[in-house]
Amino acid sequence: MSGAKVKGSATRTAVHPVTTPASRMAALARAELTLLGRSRSTLLTAVFMPLVLPVSLAPVIEDMEAKDAGLSVGLVLLPAAIGFSLLFGVYSALSAIYTARREELVLKRLRTGELRDPEILAGSALPVLTMGLVQSMVLVAGATVLLDLPAPEAPHLAVLGLLLGLTMCAAFAAVTATVTRTVESAQVTTAPMVLVSMVGSGVAVPLELLPDRLASVCELLPLSPVILLIRGGWTGNLSAYEALGSLATALAWTLLAVFAVRRWFRWDPRR
Repeated sequence: MSGAKVKGSATRTAVHPVTTPASRMAALARAELTLLGRSRSTLLTAVFMPLVLPVSLAPVIEDMEAKDAGLSVGLVLLPAAIGFSLLFGVYSALSAIYTARREELVLKRLRTGELRDPEILAGSALPVLTMGLVQSMVLVAGATVLLDLPAPEAPHLAVLGLLLGLTMCAAFAAVTATVTRTVESAQVTTAPMVLVSMVGSGVAVPLELLPDRLASVCELLPLSPVILLIRGGWTGNLSAYEALGSLATALAWTLLAVFAVRRWFRWDPRR
């Protein structure tokens, strides 16, 4: 009798294995990584664009009066390169991925299983976020070797800025996917944030080179605190007040994006 109970318990365990949020997201991330490898357009946007754009920006940076603001070419180019990685490698790519999975009914089918909504979004984003993190590390190593970039004065600020940037861009990608009908139209719906961030968040032009009033306004843009924290991590010129202000701005934008996702994210195809 006891042997039958043990056998029945083992059978139930085999049929219904115990899973955790981490294991479920890891399984989803592995499947998403396979799908990502099959999408050449997404890989082109996520991998090559962030690496090619900084090279084209280098001659422009050399013509800037960055030295008057105490910035070298490396201190301008590295945060810009990481900004490109966040915008193209994470935000744009993930917006297209969320849109594609929704239109293919993948997200809707995932909701019928054990995965919860946050786990679906986080698991789908893990490969892209990992790729963005690795890209940033490669860019730091390249800038250190090729541009003679010194060691960061406050590395904790740079790490904090990068992690905030990854989280924020993933949240904004989900928000953008909400209003995106097709994968092709994702190039249009992501354009406003990409262009505004490139022009006003210190990616293409450091905020230190802008007029004071304009710089004060641009500091409130979503990606601006991320760039400021990353650059401040190397220069060490960011005061505690400025660091806390950048942190508060980044967290505010991230929480606003998370609220928008929870409120308006669409799980059904937009047909």
